[in-house]
Amino acid sequence: MAASMERMCGAALRRSSVLTDCSFSWHKNLSLRKTLVVWKQPPFRTFFTDRRKVHAALVVRTFRLRPFHFLVATGGGYASYRQYEKYKEEQLEKMGIEIPIKLASEWEVSLYKSVPTRLLSRAWGRLNQVELPTWLRKPVYSLYIWTFGVNMKEAAVEDLHHYRNLSEFFRRKLKPQSRPVCCYHSVISPSDGKILNFGQVKNCEVEQVKGVTYSLESFLGPRTCTEDVQFSQTSSCNSFQNQLVTQEGNELYHCVIYLAPGDYHCFHSPTDWRVSHRRHFPGSLMSVNPGVARWIKELFCHNERVVLTGDWKHGFFSLTAVGATNVGSIRIYFDRDLRTNSPRYSKGSYNDFSFITNNKEGIPMRKGEHLGEFNLGSTIVLVFEAPKNFNFHIKPGQKIRFGEALGSL
Repeated sequence: MAASMERMCGAALRRSSVLTDCSFSWHKNLSLRKTLVVWKQPPFRTFFTDRRKVHAALVVRTFRLRPFHFLVATGGGYASYRQYEKYKEEQLEKMGIEIPIKLASEWEVSLYKSVPTRLLSRAWGRLNQVELPTWLRKPVYSLYIWTFGVNMKEAAVEDLHHYRNLSEFFRRKLKPQSRPVCCYHSVISPSDGKILNFGQVKNCEVEQVKGVTYSLESFLGPRTCTEDVQFSQTSSCNSFQNQLVTQEGNELYHCVIYLAPGDYHCFHSPTDWRVSHRRHFPGSLMSVNPGVARWIKELFCHNERVVLTGDWKHGFFSLTAVGATNVGSIRIYFDRDLRTNSPRYSKGSYNDFSFITNNKEGIPMRKGEHLGEFNLGSTIVLVFEAPKNFNFHIKPGQKIRFGEALGSL
């Protein structure tokens, strides 16, 4: 009995010792955990502090980018709306329904002009000069041909690998027989393109498209001293339109031809005439496609342009090459001093150059002779004097090619 009691007491003592050891071990581990937790707390807090800093930086950065996102969203939405309007106008044209005129407001024109189209056009011009690898030329040019419907069978060189860069491809020459020059009409088309408008100039206003006009004086600029001497028969008190008409019984006519990106980019002399003066107007480079011409009043007066003036057998004659988006480069073959799309210019300014010297009375041009070129599609505007029985042989919206008849007496 005593022995059993002794054994029970020993077992109880052992259990107590184990429990004590376990308790001590648990308290020890707990204290260690607390110690470890306390030891780890500073980095944990530091981590969250850094995270707050990063989060705050992201918030500030996001706030700073919000205006940019807003402009991109609104600009993209507005561009999409304009594309939708353009699609509706094309559908109306196909159905033969007259498109209602919706002129842009001043803020819309200002917003459009705020786009750095001159900078983009210079960048596009430099990109055009980059020589393409031989293996890349055919895919790139083929995509352009498919997009804009280019007829390469008319090109003097049909092999796409021949054109080292986009600029050479845009300025490709045609086969001589592909554009026969009409000899039976006094005025021919100087380029490939689409007839936007034509007719008599009335009240010193010219229609860029039907129902949308611009000022002839703003477009051509004031008369020069050499021109005033040459056309001294007119009186200074007469209107600008009357000053241009040099022969009694004549009228002033105009014709607007739009060159699409897929058209032949060179332009030629539309008749036999003599170029006496060049005037270069630096300006915006907004698109000149028919939809924009129907939307912005005096579009051609806003854009950069090169005005060539002179005379032909019936009096005053002028040809104006109008620049457009990605068409900052306008080249006149006989004018080496001409530089278009300069980085800096004064708004409303222009510069003149006279081809009349002691030894020369201007630059004689023959009908169909090469005159100049665009870097991409744009617009040619003819303003000329002719007798009252002058008749146009074209229709608005008609596709025309260089060398075909515009009109005759």
